Amino acid sequence: MKSISVFCGSSEGNDPEIISTAYQLGEIFAKRDIALVYGAAKIGIMGKVAQAVIDNNGETIGVIPKFLQTKEIVNTELTELIITDNMHDRKVLMYDKSDGFIIIPGGFGTMDEFFEITTWGQLGLHTKPIGILNINGYYDALIEQCKVMVQRGFLKQENLDAVVVDTTIEGLLEKMNNYVPLPAPKWLNKEGL
Repeated sequence: MKSISVFCGSSEGNDPEIISTAYQLGEIFAKRDIALVYGAAKIGIMGKVAQAVIDNNGETIGVIPKFLQTKEIVNTELTELIITDNMHDRKVLMYDKSDGFIIIPGGFGTMDEFFEITTWGQLGLHTKPIGILNINGYYDALIEQCKVMVQRGFLKQENLDAVVVDTTIEGLLEKMNNYVPLPAPKWLNKEGL
């Protein structure tokens, strides 16, 4: 993978392990020549990941909608800054520029990005790996809820298994590099329609 989107919070939260692991993720991206694609802010957990990439001379691609420029503090040290018209265009561009996706701690926005990109994969609209970096048990409850969805018949086990999970950065990247995509849904024709 040459580029990975990281979906995460514009707040830092209150767990020092999450903050330090976010920075370590950026360091590893830079050392492995993986471009970071993210929400373009220099604040919060996303700012920590980006700063680590920048501090280690890596590539950063920030994507932000116009209306958030006044609400979020845009990182001016990025390799590339892309401004979109809206949130949907932001997600589509992040998808286009990425070979995979990693979810680290965040709030509603992070969940929105995770569920949308996961749904796109379930529908066969992409075959890129999606990973959850479960730092300090942050996503334990989400993972358990997904298992409930399978048990209750609302989610297929194969679709849950398509999301790789690990508690370590190296373990997650290894799983993502070895990811075997699901076969395309039977209803999907060759044109993806």
